[in-house]
Amino acid sequence: MRTTAKSVTLAMAASVVALAAAHAQDDSLTIVSWGGAYTESQDKAYHQPYAEKTGTEILQEDKSAQALAGIRSQVEAGNVTWDVVDMLQADAQRACDEGLIMEIPHDEWLAEAPDGTPPSEDFIEGTLGDCFIPQILYATMFAYNTEAFDGEGPQTIADIWDTEKFPGTRALQNIPQKNLEWALIADGVSPDEVYDVLATQEGQDRAFAKLDEIRDNIIWWSEGAQPPQMLADGEAAIATAYNGRIFNAQVNEDQPFEIMWDGQMFEVDGWVVPVGNDDELELIKDYLYFATDTQRLADQAKYISYAPARKSSVPKVGQHAELGIDMKPHMPTQDENFQNAVQFNTDFWADYGDALEERFNAWLAQ
Repeated sequence: MRTTAKSVTLAMAASVVALAAAHAQDDSLTIVSWGGAYTESQDKAYHQPYAEKTGTEILQEDKSAQALAGIRSQVEAGNVTWDVVDMLQADAQRACDEGLIMEIPHDEWLAEAPDGTPPSEDFIEGTLGDCFIPQILYATMFAYNTEAFDGEGPQTIADIWDTEKFPGTRALQNIPQKNLEWALIADGVSPDEVYDVLATQEGQDRAFAKLDEIRDNIIWWSEGAQPPQMLADGEAAIATAYNGRIFNAQVNEDQPFEIMWDGQMFEVDGWVVPVGNDDELELIKDYLYFATDTQRLADQAKYISYAPARKSSVPKVGQHAELGIDMKPHMPTQDENFQNAVQFNTDFWADYGDALEERFNAWLAQ
């Protein structure tokens, strides 16, 4: 076992000390994710089954919101305590470019599809990364409280900007990503041209000018749990949110929310392995082989409305394990939900992110 690399510094919190000490003493894996309903879906779909199968203890930390900074800090300090980390694809690419996470030979490490299709051909096209294994495809989209409107709520991105027809506060995430894309779409740019336009100075000016139109109607959120609460509390009539959070509020809290799928922006989330885990590598590979196979990714969709990242998993999506709800209509990839979907462009934001974030923060501060 990796005892040296997982030595605990005196500066670490007591809980982390306990986790690292437990890890050093027996077969255990420290897995980092986002917490809440999402981690719960992972726990039920593959953490618990893997622990029962192998006897491996799964130690979970809800720190994915700081994943990039956390991995960078551990690697630079030579004290890597995280074995497997759930990370957004864009951050994973940055970590890979910086040499902070391991390159992954997908066809060597991961399970084939049941029909023998290799992993490199079974995961949805464009989702595998040099250092990244996708698990789920999720959407950020607009949702609204049906009680905020006398009739039908907004149906299109253009409706979001129509504050006369659809009055009320809009809750948006306090980052430029996705807000600028939606602003351009609301201004008439075709979804398949939005990144070409946003790459130009004229397009960026156009996006910020469009955001100006609804600036007085916006409140901002930073954590995924906030928009459903803002809708429930009446702070906002309309909010951007992760589709799984809204689904959870609809079915578990009976909230009168409606998802507007027009212009949904979809992306993938998945696993990375920090460098410095060589002594633990065989156990990590065994876990990833199990947790990302066709059945396990389909099983996760029994607990949360995020679509599996493997094509062979999609036909296996069935009912919610506890509520008996057919999960297919709630998947971002369902045909009628996917008609005007926009794939979030991680390469674009890797190239333009710093400059646009600086301008967006200055715009917020005005």
